[in-house]
This record gives sequence, C-alpha cells and structure tokens, in this order.
Amino acid sequence: MQFVGMLKKMKSEHVDPICYHIPIGDKLAPIHKYLGQLIKIDFLDQINCIECDKQINKTFAQGYCYPCFIQSPNTSECILRPELCRAQEGEARDMQWAKEHCLKEHFVYLSLTAGAKIGVTRATQIPTRWIDQGAIQALKFAKTSNRYEAGCIEVQMKNHISDRTAWQRMLKNEIDKSVDLYKLKEELVSFISTDLQSFILENEKIEYINYPSISFPEKIKSLNLLKVNHIEGILIAIKGQYLLFDNNTVINIRKHTGFKIQLTL
Repeated sequence: MQFVGMLKKMKSEHVDPICYHIPIGDKLAPIHKYLGQLIKIDFLDQINCIECDKQINKTFAQGYCYPCFIQSPNTSECILRPELCRAQEGEARDMQWAKEHCLKEHFVYLSLTAGAKIGVTRATQIPTRWIDQGAIQALKFAKTSNRYEAGCIEVQMKNHISDRTAWQRMLKNEIDKSVDLYKLKEELVSFISTDLQSFILENEKIEYINYPSISFPEKIKSLNLLKVNHIEGILIAIKGQYLLFDNNTVINIRKHTGFKIQLTL
C-alpha cells in the first residue's frame, strides 16, 4: 500500500495502546497497524509551507516558510514561552486567533516522559499534547483562564522541575520509575505564589498512556529527510511523534511537516 503527498503531524487516538494515523495528502495512513512490518519512506524533493503553501527549501518551526514563521500567530513567542503572552492585554499577532487559542482555559501539568517535567497546554489539547511528548503518565496541576496565567505558574516551577523532554531517553524507554507525580505535585505546590494558588487543582487522577511497541532501541540515530531521502526498516515502536525502527534509527514525523513523501506499507 502506498500513500503520496504532503506530510503532517501524526494524529493519535487515546486508546490502549495509542492508535496513530499519518496524514499524507488527503489520506490517513493507519501506521499503528504495521508494527513489526517493513516501512519505506521516500522524500520526493518538495517542501511546502503549511500556512501559505509556498514551495521552500527548508522549514522553520516544523513546517513554516521564514515569512510565515515571523508573522503567523501559530509561531508566536508565547507558543514556547506562555509567560510572554499579551493577548489578555489586547496584544497579539492576530487577536481573533488569540481569542481562540490564548484566551481559553489552559492546564499546567506534570508528566513522566523519561523523567518528570512540567508543561502548559490548552484544555482542548489534552491528552494530545501528552501523547505528542511521549509521556507515559500525566497529572493536571493547575487550571487557568488564559495562557499567560498558566505561563506564570510554569515559570515559578522551572527552578524546581524541567520543562523539557529528554527525548533520546524517552525513545529508549529509559523511565525514571522512582517518580511519583502525586508526591511531586504536593512538593511543588509550596513554590507557587499566593496570587496563583487558587488555580491549583485538587483530586486529579493520573492519566496513563501506553504506546504501540515490540521493543525499544538501545541507541538512537535520528534521521533527517534533507540528508537521507530514503528510509526503510522494520517498525518496532511508535512514541510521541516518532517512528522507531529495528536498526536504531528514528524519524520525527512532526519535524518533517510540509515534506512531500511516498510512504510504502
């Protein structure tokens, strides 16, 4: 079976284990059904910006041309640093977009990927955000009315817990099993200032996430379609936005958003 077209980030369904589909052109490839089988990916030497569709030589921020990267609300500073959001003050690249994305309920959460980390996401992005990061556990920490408030809480916690994923350890399934998210939450609450304490949630349950896998690699070699235009291997796992192969290679599907490919299953 072959799929040809522009690549987009994988879609996931929170079942046990996660079901993954890769959007290619106007079709969805049910990649989770091909675990243990030979997968081939060919880059067809074409990249298009996912916003303006202009043909480009490389992407910025996972799928954008440079002008869109600079101007699009989808690549605003507050995407990576929520505390910089100014939508609540009426300032944004696009206020209508900000009303739909920034001035909505957000969660601050704790997750276990390789180790524990903290993150921020819109309420509508749960559990997608956790799955995209390869988290095996997640716990809601606080609920805010906008992105800025969530960012303020995250900033106060960054000195005590990482906001980054150790992606190689995550892909090798090297999990710090000593992490107790409930206990960690109790410890971190004391670092939150009085004016933000009212956002902290109580009685939340840990969400558990299981990924489709046969095994996990001992080493990680990340592939880039700009350098290697043909990839093939036995699919041994899917985790986060990565396909993992039996030869210790992995590919980040989201990183290649906008690439035109041929997927052979």
